Amino acid sequence: MSRIANTLQALKAQGRKALIPYVTAGFPFAGVTPELMHAMVDAGADIIELGVPFSDPMADGPVIQKAGEKALALGIGTAQVLTMVRDFRQRDATTPVVLMGYANPVERYDLKHGADAFVRDAAAAGVDGVLIVDYPPEECEDFSARLKAQGLDLIFLLAPTSTDARMALVGRLASGYVYYVSLKGVTGAGHLDTGAVEQMLPRIRTHVSVPVGVGFGIRDANTAKAVGRVADAVVIGSRIIQLIEDQPRAKVAPVAAAFLREIREALDA
Repeated sequence: MSRIANTLQALKAQGRKALIPYVTAGFPFAGVTPELMHAMVDAGADIIELGVPFSDPMADGPVIQKAGEKALALGIGTAQVLTMVRDFRQRDATTPVVLMGYANPVERYDLKHGADAFVRDAAAAGVDGVLIVDYPPEECEDFSARLKAQGLDLIFLLAPTSTDARMALVGRLASGYVYYVSLKGVTGAGHLDTGAVEQMLPRIRTHVSVPVGVGFGIRDANTAKAVGRVADAVVIGSRIIQLIEDQPRAKVAPVAAAFLREIREALDA
């Protein structure tokens, strides 16, 4: 069983929900990410989603786009992200790490380092799962098999517009968890309708056997708690990026940790 599956199974046995923060690797300072990851775990994060910067992130709103642009300007690419995961693993051998990004950096990495290099090197670095936003499940059979051969989970997105056929295909390929995008549009946008989420999750669960995480639009303890009542995991990204983007380096990790402690307390209450 993977680290992700173990973590989610243990939380379910305790009657608790997973807290999954997202941060862009190398933002807002190139060297702060491993320290930030440790601080988030200490504050109650169960799984960390680490964004791989990309110049054309179509699913990301302006907050995460800007973070990615800054990280790219600081020289952060896929190789640097894998180094950050290796650094994190020196002190934490248990918290799952999911790389979230786009196909282009993965394909560029393989072109530079050889076929299957990304999957091999991600596994060696200590990555547990991969979420590629623009890899549709219809085209993922081979990628899924290569990840599973290295013990990595393939995480998929589902949306309010997903058909039952798409959900069934995702249910067949997905491992770890499925990430339900609770709003139409891009990250950090709009108002979260928790009632609509509550209606959608039973439909997803008829097709998907792995846990379901919900993200997009979760900005505070109240929305996290409302989503946590119906989802297996709560994913928060844009709000964390906003909180840390203008902080001096010494305050990045403490500010993110303070926010996540509030979310953790709300989920556990």
